[in-house]
Amino acid sequence: MELQNKSAFITGGASGLGLATARNFIAAGARVMLFDLNAEMLQAAAVELGDKVIFHAGDVSDEQAVAAALELTKQQFGTVHINVNSAGIGGAARTVGKNGPMPLQKFEHIVRVNLIGTFNVLRLCAEVMQDNEPVTQDGERGVIVNVASIAAFDGQTGQAAYAASKGGIVAMTLPIARDLARQGIRVMTVAPGVFETPLLASAPDEVRDPLIAITQFPKRLGKPEEFAEQVTHIVTCSYLNGETIRLDSGIRMPAL
Repeated sequence: MELQNKSAFITGGASGLGLATARNFIAAGARVMLFDLNAEMLQAAAVELGDKVIFHAGDVSDEQAVAAALELTKQQFGTVHINVNSAGIGGAARTVGKNGPMPLQKFEHIVRVNLIGTFNVLRLCAEVMQDNEPVTQDGERGVIVNVASIAAFDGQTGQAAYAASKGGIVAMTLPIARDLARQGIRVMTVAPGVFETPLLASAPDEVRDPLIAITQFPKRLGKPEEFAEQVTHIVTCSYLNGETIRLDSGIRMPAL
């Protein structure tokens, strides 16, 4: 699928990987709905990106908020061709720590935002995509790109909830691709390693340096632009479907 004149719905679009993806899409001629919790950052992103962007603040796990954003997208752009789900939260806690077991509410919250939120958005976007006219000779109507993490494979100590949420995204990629094959909708997942996101960009050297040390090549943090390039390639390469791509410079996370 070419990006020119296509419409994309990007969650977590106000900063980091989502914002970098929006920049790439717009440069290629797409229109973008940015969906994020942070209304102030959404407004700043919209000012930067110009008239090919609209935005809506909300929680990805809130069905009504996502539905309202999709309705606005259809009003402004006509439909949705591409959905990128980069919204997510972290939060470390041992299964049993000094103060007792991990609060169940903490585990539920991380899974609700990262896993259930991703599914909530993609299912609603897919409902819209299935009514699109095919845009390729293969009959493609839509592309969904989910964002997991290397924690899905190399979860560290204290990452039970986060790893479970991202592992769930990896696990559901193929069955959802199979579910949506009849509608001509592809589903892919990217599992990023350590990237130069706002969180790590402001981290001290003692946090950043050990992470860089365990990458293979290149020896650095990933650039959000590289993530955006990978997502763009997924959208434009129609034979990619039902798989997870690690984008991580060969890093394998240790237990701690």
